Amino acid sequence: MQMEDYSQDKDILKRFGRDIVEEAKLGKIDPVIGRDEEIRRIIQVLGRKTKNNVILIGEAGVGKTAVIEGLAMRIAKNDVPATLKDKTIYELDMGALVAGAKFRGEFEERL
Repeated sequence: MQMEDYSQDKDILKRFGRDIVEEAKLGKIDPVIGRDEEIRRIIQVLGRKTKNNVILIGEAGVGKTAVIEGLAMRIAKNDVPATLKDKTIYELDMGALVAGAKFRGEFEERL
């Protein structure tokens, strides 16, 4: 990836998302209680060489965001394995991402 492509990607992420690790560093995220096992398991999966993808699925209010914020807090404190140090987690605002895109191509262009 060329440097200008990287810069463009960062701009898009800033426009349509939020950097949860940065928010954790700034103290904008409340402490997460009682989610250590889920966070540990996510760290374990993300640290694998293959099949290292995680997806959280559940009803609204069950704590998916809290788990991710807990992971972000651990990354912010460098309380993660070397493979996750200095990594960033973005939450995308899908509503903002698709807003105003009348055609599939417009949406894909943003990605």
